Amino acid sequence: MSSPVYNVKAVPVEKIRANAYNPNAVAPPEMKLLELSIWEDGFTMPVVCYYLPDEDVYEIVDGYHRYTVLQTSKRIRERERGLLPVVVIDKDVSNRMASTIRHNRARGTHDIDLMVNIIAELKDAGMSDEWIMRHIGMDADELLRLKQVSGLARLFADQTFSKSWE
Repeated sequence: MSSPVYNVKAVPVEKIRANAYNPNAVAPPEMKLLELSIWEDGFTMPVVCYYLPDEDVYEIVDGYHRYTVLQTSKRIRERERGLLPVVVIDKDVSNRMASTIRHNRARGTHDIDLMVNIIAELKDAGMSDEWIMRHIGMDADELLRLKQVSGLARLFADQTFSKSWE
C-alpha cells in the first residue's frame, strides 16, 4: 500500500462532510491563526477523507478545521475556487474513528464527552480494550479513566473483577 498523500484530489467543498465522532476542539484564536496560515501559505496538508460511493460524498477523518476555514473564509474559498485538497483512505468506521483519534492526539485537545462517546461506540462495535489501546494510542489507565468518567456500565462488560469484596 502506498501512502495516500501521493494521490491528492481537488474536491468541491459541497461534496465533503464532517464525521460525527471528532473530539478535537480548536479555540477561536487558533482558528484565526489557521485561517491566516492557509491564507499566507496555502493548504500545506490535505484533508483525510473516506469516500462514500452510494452518496458520492467524502467524509472527513482528519482535517475538519481546514475544511471549516474553507467554508467560512470568503477570501480563501474564492482563491481555492471552492476546492479542498483531499486524500482518501479506505477503512471501516471503527478504523476511521481510530485514525481520527491518532491524528488529533498528535496535535490537539479533546472533548472528554466526545472521547467517551467514541469509546462507547467502539465497545458497542465489539472492539476490545486491547484494540482500542493499540489503535488510538491509549494506555490502560487512560482508557479506564474514560470508562469511569462515562458512568456507563456496558463499557465494563468484558472486565473480570476480583471477588475480594465478598
